Amino acid sequence: MFDQWAREIKKLVMKNNGIILSDQQLAQFCLYGDLLLEWNKKMNLTRIVDPQEMILKHFLDSLSINQYLDGCIIADIGTGAGFPGIPLKIVRQDLKLYLVDSLKKRIEFLREVILRLGLKEVEIIHVRAEEMGRNRLYRAGFDIVTSRAVARLPVLLEYTIPLLKEKGIFIAMKGSQTEDELAEAKSALVKLGAEVVKVAKFSLGVKAEHRSIIIIRKTTVTPDEYPRKPGIPSKYPLI
Repeated sequence: MFDQWAREIKKLVMKNNGIILSDQQLAQFCLYGDLLLEWNKKMNLTRIVDPQEMILKHFLDSLSINQYLDGCIIADIGTGAGFPGIPLKIVRQDLKLYLVDSLKKRIEFLREVILRLGLKEVEIIHVRAEEMGRNRLYRAGFDIVTSRAVARLPVLLEYTIPLLKEKGIFIAMKGSQTEDELAEAKSALVKLGAEVVKVAKFSLGVKAEHRSIIIIRKTTVTPDEYPRKPGIPSKYPLI
């Protein structure tokens, strides 16, 4: 089905993200879209099932952070159906990507996508973010951590900052109204050892909501007490 949208995908990715897709990359996006629609019939991966909306709100939105990727080892926390990680990996073969999610059914979908798209250097991790942040295999091991539509910023910071190397970057993908979350996050930033570097706002057009990208740099070693036990950060945010 997505083959019918191939020309539109190529045009919009060039227009909005400045990326010229190869034939292989275009075929991967089309197959990814088809797999999303197919699997969505048996499990809830996305509420967006219109191909044009999917291109705008999933593919283009995911690629919007490509320009901020400064490093190659990246963790996508709460990746869900693979956003933003998989679209980024399609256009950036240099990335070593870790897709992290706590729901087993989504993990099964992601494995199918990686296999069918032929993506290399992608690791899928079935774990809660709090547990991953306390695991010495992963703690302070990433150049970049990103997350889209998972939780409010103070909670996200506790999930993500412990995973970053010092001077690593967390990229939070949000809606346009970020001021309240940034205000809420001041205490968490201090406790976790991080600072806001930039807030970029953009629009993907009239059929897509306005978006924000928050760039946060880790400035010092995160205290060992963070992240707290699973469930605690969301119940008692660092505010």
